[in-house]
Amino acid sequence: MTEFVAARAHMIESQLRPNKVIDRRVLGAFGAIRRELFVPEHLRVVAYIDEDLPLGGGRYLMEPMVAARLLQAAAIERTDTVLVIGAGSGCEAALAALLARSVVALEEDPELARSARAALVDHAIASVSVVEGPLPQGYRLRAPYDVILLCGAVAEVPPEITSQLAEGGRLLAVIQTASEIGRATLFTRIGGVVAGRVLFDAATASLPGFSPKPAFVF
Repeated sequence: MTEFVAARAHMIESQLRPNKVIDRRVLGAFGAIRRELFVPEHLRVVAYIDEDLPLGGGRYLMEPMVAARLLQAAAIERTDTVLVIGAGSGCEAALAALLARSVVALEEDPELARSARAALVDHAIASVSVVEGPLPQGYRLRAPYDVILLCGAVAEVPPEITSQLAEGGRLLAVIQTASEIGRATLFTRIGGVVAGRVLFDAATASLPGFSPKPAFVF
């Protein structure tokens, strides 16, 4: 346990602060969440390294710095409702829960969803609802959301998901095509229009099911 406390502090001081993560609430959340509980047991000793970590089935837990910068850019308020898409083992949902009023964690892999529920129970976090379903469809039942976070790189954000963003809402995603490095992007809905701006480069593992639709060719 002591080694994980030290690793958590080192992560904050060596990975987050040097990479422009300055929001005290975000830093506090990363200090409170036990990342080692959100990875397979054999990877717990490396839970705090600055890399994506495999969860199985081609899925990954995002690198701490990327997750922290996305959450900081989301500017989550205590009254916000957050949708986490591709929640995986639930780490980003747990972090968001310490910042928001409530979180919906959408996951399509039943085993990962079970792991997420167990880790959230271990943290005594009751404000996260883990739901199962196809990731590209979002979760319209609880829409609209003040913040939507995609936990992995996607080629594009489907309209079905952007339509679930509230007026004034923020959507964070790493956009990555086959030939380019991923770019962490902040989308906002203002006056009914969703527009995005690039925040930083991010080499983030991809989420399944978000390939762009084939273009029509004459």
